[in-house]
Amino acid sequence: MSYTGYRGKGLEFLKKSKVEVGNQVKIHADLPYSGIIMPRYEYLDDSHIVLKLEDGYNIGLDIGKIKKIELEPSPKTTKENIPKLETDPALPRILLISTGGTIASKIDYRTGAVTPALTASELNATVPELSKTANIDTEVLFSEYSENLLPEHWIKIAEKLNSYARSEYRGIIVAHGTDTMQYTAAALAFSLSGFPKPVALVGSQRSSDRPSSDAALNLIAAARFLVETDTSGIFVVMHNTSSDDEIACHWATRVRKNHTSRRNAFQTVGGWPAFIIEDNRIEKDKLFNPQKGEYNPKIKFDNRVVLVKYYPGFEPKIMDYIISSGYKAIIFEGTGLGHVGKIMYDTIEKAKKKGLFVGMTSQCIDGMVRMTVYDSGRDLLNLGVTPLGNMIPETALVKAMWALANSKDSAEMTKIMKENIALEFSD
Repeated sequence: MSYTGYRGKGLEFLKKSKVEVGNQVKIHADLPYSGIIMPRYEYLDDSHIVLKLEDGYNIGLDIGKIKKIELEPSPKTTKENIPKLETDPALPRILLISTGGTIASKIDYRTGAVTPALTASELNATVPELSKTANIDTEVLFSEYSENLLPEHWIKIAEKLNSYARSEYRGIIVAHGTDTMQYTAAALAFSLSGFPKPVALVGSQRSSDRPSSDAALNLIAAARFLVETDTSGIFVVMHNTSSDDEIACHWATRVRKNHTSRRNAFQTVGGWPAFIIEDNRIEKDKLFNPQKGEYNPKIKFDNRVVLVKYYPGFEPKIMDYIISSGYKAIIFEGTGLGHVGKIMYDTIEKAKKKGLFVGMTSQCIDGMVRMTVYDSGRDLLNLGVTPLGNMIPETALVKAMWALANSKDSAEMTKIMKENIALEFSD
C-alpha cells in the first residue's frame, strides 16, 4: 500500500477507508468530489487529504468533514496510439529536440505526480497545429528537470545543435525546463556564437494536464517564429503576458526568469523582447540587431567559477575557501553600482594574486555597473576587479565558465569577458 507523505490522522483515515495514493475515489463532503488520491509532503499537516480532480486541479479536503469515501474503478489505461503525421512537401522542416522539463511532462495517474514522461514525438502529436506550420522531426536528447542540468548537459545540447548547423532544417526547437533555461540559453549563445539558424528554447510554466497550460501555445509560437522570420541565433520563447495574446522571443543572454509561476515569468532585462508573436504578425524590436559574425563553435565549459552574492555580514572566510578549493574565477553580485564592503578587500586582493578572474555585476534587476562613481568602486578597480556593465549575473557566470575553458590565462579570460560576444551587454 502507498501512503506517500501521509501521517497521523490522515494516514489513519486512508488505512481505515482502505484507499491509498493513486486510487480513484468518490468523496462525499460538502459536495461530492471524484478524483485521484495524491501524495503529500511529510512536513504538512495531517488533517487533510489531497485529491486531483478530473479537470487536473488539486484540492485539499478536511478529513473531519468527509462523510464517506468510495473506491471507484480506475480508468482503463490503453497504450497511446500516436499517429504518424503526414508531411507536406510545401512546408519547411524544423527539428524538435526534447531535454525534459514541465513542457515535456504529464500526469502519472498511478501516483498523481507530474513526471517528465512525454517524448518529443508525443509533444508533436499532442499539438497537431505544429504540422500546419512545418514538418516536424523529433529527437529525445535526455529527459531531465532543468534543475538537474549541469554544464555537461549544455555541452551535449550544443554538440547536438552544432551537428545540425548546416542541415536543411529551417530552425530548431529545444524543449527545456524553465528553472535553469536562462543558463542553458546563455551557454548556447556563447558556445555557438554565430549559429546560422534560429534556435528557440521553449518551456512551460504549467504542465500539459492543466487547463491553463502554456505548453501548446509556446510551441506553436516557436514553430512560427522559426519559419516566418529571417534571423538566426539563440532565443527563449515564452508567454509575454499572463493571457494568451502575445508570445515573446527573448535574446538568450538578456533573459531572466523573474517569477516562480506566472506564464510570463521570463522577461528581457534592460530592454524589450527581440520579437513579439501575435495571432497575425511577428514584430521585431527596432533596437534588436543580432550579430552576424562567422560561425566558430567553441563548445567547452569549465565550472571552476562561483557566483557570490554580497550582503551585509558576508563572511570573508567563504572567499578563503573558494580560493583554496581550486576555483579560477569569481563573479560578484554586488550592491548598487557594483560594490562590496571593505571587509572583502583583503580576500579579493588574495584572489587576484592567485591569478583568479574577479568580475562585478549588480544585484539590481536593471542598470549598469559603474565603479568610478564612488571611492569604494574605485578601490575595487584598483584591486583588479573587472566591471561587467549590465551583464546579468547568471549570464556572467555562464560566460565565465565558457571564457575560462577557452582561454590560456587570466589576462586572456579578462579580455574575453569584456568583449560583447553574444549581445550580453546591451545599450
